[in-house]
Amino acid sequence: MTPDAAAKTLFFTSYTGLKLPLRLIGPLDPDNMDNRNTFLRAYFDETDRLIGFDKLVYGDIHMSHRYVYHPSGALKQAQIIVPGDDLSDIWFDEQGQRISEEHTSLDL
Repeated sequence: MTPDAAAKTLFFTSYTGLKLPLRLIGPLDPDNMDNRNTFLRAYFDETDRLIGFDKLVYGDIHMSHRYVYHPSGALKQAQIIVPGDDLSDIWFDEQGQRISEEHTSLDL
């Protein structure tokens, strides 16, 4: 799952919480990113709903989240990628309750 080309991109310092989708905090001005070593590059759909983010550290992606939603707005799928390590696909029912999870080892 990759963000649509029409996705709006914003930047943040971090995230909070354990429940998916994660909540992003500390909005950053894209014009003041030159001195940032670590930040989140987040993608939002046309309704300003978070559809994914990449955690960048010194220019490299260290973790990515991608989100798909049910028509009701509840989270349907979360994909969590740790490059060179692990891919997790987590599925949720219409009420947003976790129903299954699959992990794949990545040898990148």
